[in-house]
Amino acid sequence: MTAAAAPARGWVRHAPLLFVLLWSTGFIGAKLGLPHAPPLGFLATRYAFVVALMAVAALWVRAPWPQGARAWGHLAVAGLLVHAVYLGGVFTGISQGLPAGVSSLVVGLQPLLTAVGAGWVLGEAVRPKQWLGLVLGLVGVVLVLSSRLAGAGLDLQTLGHLVHLPGLPAALVALLGITAGTLYQKRYCPSFDFRTGAVAQFLPCLLVTGALAWATEDRAIDWSSGAFVFALGWLVLVLSLGAVGLLNVLIRSGSAVNVASLFYMVPPCTAVVAWALFGEALSPVAMVGMAIAMTGVYLARK
Repeated sequence: MTAAAAPARGWVRHAPLLFVLLWSTGFIGAKLGLPHAPPLGFLATRYAFVVALMAVAALWVRAPWPQGARAWGHLAVAGLLVHAVYLGGVFTGISQGLPAGVSSLVVGLQPLLTAVGAGWVLGEAVRPKQWLGLVLGLVGVVLVLSSRLAGAGLDLQTLGHLVHLPGLPAALVALLGITAGTLYQKRYCPSFDFRTGAVAQFLPCLLVTGALAWATEDRAIDWSSGAFVFALGWLVLVLSLGAVGLLNVLIRSGSAVNVASLFYMVPPCTAVVAWALFGEALSPVAMVGMAIAMTGVYLARK
């Protein structure tokens, strides 16, 4: 191993923790930005800034572009699923009144769904210890979100009422999008330059989401709102460039199940951030759930 390779490998080793920390702050953008912009218009604007910034960066350093229509096509499909479908579903569901805790619970099923698909799509073997970890992770997430579920009029005995909540179909679409996108990218396009790859992934998201926003939304973005401008900047720089870049590194370097299991740590980390920044309550049950989720992720990644 060369001297340069050792630090690079060490950096990748810490990528899961950094990814979880950054991805968990996505609720900040939704919480601050959605009151001042329609969901699809908000996302289309976010994608436009990402494409512009990464195109300039790619041209500045003369980064290699994807070679051939097939490479562009695979990146476009993966980008549409991971970003446009997933984020579009989450933002639309929340804007339609779906409680954030319920949305987190629905998309929290992704690791289990990915484990089922990993064997079929990728030929990855999921060991019994990993299945145990995935189940424990889900239990931990439910406990962490229990107070938010109660605030939405639900508890662990009445989760069947979820089917009546507005915005649930959008959350289910988001769940399918992030699951299918992770598996698709792992199989067809795991490696690419993060600058040109971002352009290839976010440009189709901009086109599709922008067209849907133009056709279905009539509320304008309130550019005079400082909260919206901050939220947009946060989602572009911290989420779309930082967290998504780390996600691409993780998909390239690890198994689909290992990557998906990290999403179990997002609700616990989000709860801690919400407690620290907004003073939201952090109950003993939630803290027990965090410990269980961490145990589950540890087992799922072994």
